[in-house]
Amino acid sequence: MRAIRAEVTAFIALGANLGDAGRTLRDALAALNATTGVRVVQASSLYRSAPIDSSGPDYFNAVAEVRTTLSAPELLDALQVIENNAGRERPYRNAPRTLDLDLLTYGEACIDSARLTVPHPRMNERAFVLVPLAEIAPERVTPVQLRAVAAQRIDKAH
Repeated sequence: MRAIRAEVTAFIALGANLGDAGRTLRDALAALNATTGVRVVQASSLYRSAPIDSSGPDYFNAVAEVRTTLSAPELLDALQVIENNAGRERPYRNAPRTLDLDLLTYGEACIDSARLTVPHPRMNERAFVLVPLAEIAPERVTPVQLRAVAAQRIDKAH
């Protein structure tokens, strides 16, 4: 029997640039909310951004705030199940993808393991993370962070 854990707030970045990417992100949010021990509190609007260090069509991106009783590694496992169910393949680094789910933060935890680094090590370098995060949790993003990524193209998807 598993001990009951207090809920932790986590932020998750969602991205996709293959297939019906907007629908894939909406389906991923629903799958996340249907995961035992996870509750989606809010999600940003969908955004479009150009690939960074990659190729292929524009990405659709969003950020979700969740409350979870899962540990960080358990939440990562759940994210990877959702990715795999969406047909995620990893043929090479930064390959175009049907779905990418990244654990950005897990409460106030700092984790640096072979499998998981939290806070996400590149989140402050990516407009496609910071802009949607600022939409739903403005206290987590500073004007300095937003100015640092201002040259990266990102637009609200319609």
